[in-house]
Amino acid sequence: MAKQPRSRRTSKKQTHTTSVVIVGTGFSGLGMAIKLKEAGIHDFIVLEKAEDLGGTWRDNTYPGCACDVPSLMYSFSFEQNPDWSRMFARQQEISDYLQRCADKYGVREHIHYGVEFTGAEYDDATQTWRVSTAGGTDYVGRALVSGVGALHIPSYPELDGIEGFEGEVFHSAQWNHDFDLEGKRVAVVGTGASAIQFVPRIAKKVSRLHLFQRTPPWIQPKPDRPIPEGVRKLFRRVPLVQRFARNTLYWVLELRSLVVLSPRFGWIAERLSRRYIRRVVKDPAVREAVTPDYSMGCKRILLSSDYYPALNRSNVDLRTSGIKEVRKNSVVTGDGEEHEVDAIIYGTGFHVTDAFDHLDVVGREGRKLQDAWKDGMEAHLGITVSGFPNLFFLLGPNTGLGHNSVVFMIESQLNYALSALKQICRGEIRQLDVRKSVQDEFNAEIQSKLTDAVWNAGGCRSWYLDANGVNRTIWPGLTWKYWARTRKVNPADYEIQAAGRR
Repeated sequence: MAKQPRSRRTSKKQTHTTSVVIVGTGFSGLGMAIKLKEAGIHDFIVLEKAEDLGGTWRDNTYPGCACDVPSLMYSFSFEQNPDWSRMFARQQEISDYLQRCADKYGVREHIHYGVEFTGAEYDDATQTWRVSTAGGTDYVGRALVSGVGALHIPSYPELDGIEGFEGEVFHSAQWNHDFDLEGKRVAVVGTGASAIQFVPRIAKKVSRLHLFQRTPPWIQPKPDRPIPEGVRKLFRRVPLVQRFARNTLYWVLELRSLVVLSPRFGWIAERLSRRYIRRVVKDPAVREAVTPDYSMGCKRILLSSDYYPALNRSNVDLRTSGIKEVRKNSVVTGDGEEHEVDAIIYGTGFHVTDAFDHLDVVGREGRKLQDAWKDGMEAHLGITVSGFPNLFFLLGPNTGLGHNSVVFMIESQLNYALSALKQICRGEIRQLDVRKSVQDEFNAEIQSKLTDAVWNAGGCRSWYLDANGVNRTIWPGLTWKYWARTRKVNPADYEIQAAGRR
């Protein structure tokens, strides 16, 4: 893919003043930038810590990296792509799609690359946000939009002795393509969404693969196949056909959640998955090890048609006794066996519920975000936090999904935030702060719905839950209900200071 022209990079000791500061250039950040441009608002800046845009789909380049949401749904509704090559798009195609969106809607000129967001402080006197960055440059805006998402800070397990390991070590989100895996002995730690994609690819290259599993995921066959050129041509010529297909798929995914995630019907999906395991996995011991003992949906349901077959390979060993220690050229398992390895690859996911702990965000009257979230992160509709005016989170607390496209949730949040940002940028509103009572009521409702839901009561421990065991990640319901609640800001939910009034 040809590199695109970059916007200017900032030098140290500068201050940039704008109306809106957006952080991140994934689906969230780019989507917000596009919506502002469409609304005729051009006074905004997008901060990107890397040298290119794309977020998760820029960073994750491991072998086999692909989306587990159908391509037709994993895109902006206002910018459909008729040329998806497969039912489930791979990393490069999604990255290219985001590049095209940035070009088509003219947002590239607003992006400041190589600028890492480190924190922000709200100035009560001027009613502006002062954003700090790793390079020392400050950005001052009347509003701040966080589009950093949750899948960008790799999570590493604590392995005794890892500092003395003399082989290669890297995380799937920071794949070392310069390291040749051909003929190597490799230890893979983790069997989550990333690992089940790259394990089948590297198993064909390595001489020995030791796969360390803590908890087996529920896996269903992935109905992936190429999209025929005739279908793509029809989508290009008659966009309404693609829109109809997308809408149909949306409702299929919504209804599917009622079956898969329902306590009443979930056993049906579990039975089918167990049958899939029995049919594909040859070794009875491995078959037992990869069969979950918790309810389907408690952890994210994964899609793969080549992961279980990879476990049948003679050079792949599934280990469930854990890692006792790492030595300079080997890994010692919990049962005392020592396995010589040349590389350790982490497929251990990301920091999610604690993704904002490292940021220094200070709201009204010097209140820190960490203090506001000391008992767990929460926000009204997952977007606004009381005490932090004119700050909007995209994919904030309890807006993640386990059954449909998160891009649908992002678009709902973009429209909600835009309804407020238009008034802020026009000078009609100086300050908009969600009422604490409204935020508390919303989160009490969310947690009440989650109490008996499969994500909480399914018998597993997942990244959906924070350190206190509270689900701070999942939206507990159908996505159309979230869309209905976020069509625009309800003024009654906020303390609003109009222009000219203190």
